[in-house]
Amino acid sequence: MTQPVLHKLVPKAALRSLSPGDSPRVTNMELFFDLVYVFTIIQLSHFLLEHETWLGALQAATLFAAVWWAWNYTAWATNWLNPDHASGRVLMVMLMACALLMAVAMPQAYSSRAGLFVGAYVAMALIRAGYMAIVFRGEQMGRNYAQLCAWSGISGVFWIAGAILPEVRVWLWIVAVLIDYAAPYIGFWLPGQGATPMESWPLKGLHLLERNQQVFIISLGESILLLGGLLVGHALHADIIATALVGFLLIVTLWWIYFVQLTEAGEYRFEHEGDHAKLARAGLAYAHGIMVCGAIVVAVAIELLVAHPHDAVAASTAFIAAAGPSIFLLGSALFHRTMAQKMPASYLAAVGALAIWSWLALALHFQGLWLGMGVLVIMIALAGFGRAREAV
Repeated sequence: MTQPVLHKLVPKAALRSLSPGDSPRVTNMELFFDLVYVFTIIQLSHFLLEHETWLGALQAATLFAAVWWAWNYTAWATNWLNPDHASGRVLMVMLMACALLMAVAMPQAYSSRAGLFVGAYVAMALIRAGYMAIVFRGEQMGRNYAQLCAWSGISGVFWIAGAILPEVRVWLWIVAVLIDYAAPYIGFWLPGQGATPMESWPLKGLHLLERNQQVFIISLGESILLLGGLLVGHALHADIIATALVGFLLIVTLWWIYFVQLTEAGEYRFEHEGDHAKLARAGLAYAHGIMVCGAIVVAVAIELLVAHPHDAVAASTAFIAAAGPSIFLLGSALFHRTMAQKMPASYLAAVGALAIWSWLALALHFQGLWLGMGVLVIMIALAGFGRAREAV
């Protein structure tokens, strides 16, 4: 009795039907799902703005790691699942509701709403992996997702333990994040079952690359929202306008480096490489997560600079102003290393320059406007260097 009902609720027809050379198209349902992450990224940036300490940064990074992994695993699932099928739509709506609850809980994730955040995250992981294991029943991918589901359960123990034990919450959640992120690299190995080789995940990389591009645009949109909100609430004096222009151009440089210097290498590699799953694991699941994290921190830096353009730079502001672009560039370097098989030394040099400039700005008590201008000059130089190198 149970089996026929289950098969009706989770039919194999919910899987995408593609010819060998086809790539899945991004559906409206996937874009609809991403709307939650507009709100989620706003919540993350506000959390970091309200917790400008080392512990606050660590807490924010842990929350981001969970948010990113939830989005990433959903994007991978829709590589095979048809979100426009009735069953697929129901799943996406359920996952969307879980993601919304995570975002709602985020401001009090380390206090009164820890249980809500964890419950939504763990439910999202188990529902998604369980559904995929059932829809792929009788196939290798069914086994793959069953083992992924088991690892989600293992990490879930630490997520739940952290919600119960507030005094060690952040440390238990860090362990949970490490389990979640390490699991793919050991192939979701289980005793008696072995691992799931990457070649047993028949991924279509161009679809997943497009999904990552879309979420990166959302992360840049947070900077625009914060910048616009600040300008609405402030008198438009010359110093505010100048700092806002610096912030706007910094957003443009991130867009330029990502879409002009990086995406072509990714598209070319996915078009000419057979092992898309291995490429996507390093270049998308991990590298893009780092880039999106950097874009969110850049949004926080822009708000701090625009809000206090003439104040002497505080240590937290100097750190965040350098950290945002640096995190983005480290992710970009990993992506470039994966796709073009070489490490761009210019990106690493720019990270060093950002660290030196922020230290000088702090030591010499520069105003926020000058700190922002120095960061912008470094990023423009990097964008221009990459463009010049292409022309040679």
